[in-house]
Amino acid sequence: MLKVDFHEIGEVKEESLKFAVIASKYENKWIYVKHRERDTWEIPGGRREKDEDIEDTAKRELFEETGAKKFTIKVVCDYSVTKDSISSSYGRLFYSEVHEIGELPDLEIGEICLLDNMPEKMTYYEIQPRLFNKILKWKK
Repeated sequence: MLKVDFHEIGEVKEESLKFAVIASKYENKWIYVKHRERDTWEIPGGRREKDEDIEDTAKRELFEETGAKKFTIKVVCDYSVTKDSISSSYGRLFYSEVHEIGELPDLEIGEICLLDNMPEKMTYYEIQPRLFNKILKWKK
């Protein structure tokens, strides 16, 4: 079983942050992406590269996974995912308002969709709904 916890910025060491997840809106709809090798949807995001600032990870992943060219991005919080009470991985959750989307880069994402809410078939169904709900609370 997976456990998701949220942390204030500064509670988690910067170097421990391995992932950036960017809940994003375009034309007042949520952006979801589908990996070329999956039939499920996910919130844009991905793994931090070596020596990359976590905010740069978020901006890079948002472009690579959605084609977003112009956007604003804000830090929401850090999060941890713990599997079977053994090991935790850490990431940072961001919110973005996308103002312009260009062509989808020819990388791992095969399709994007714009929705009013979460899709039913989520890739990380134990994690991403929790992240999405955190964003909804943060936006209020």
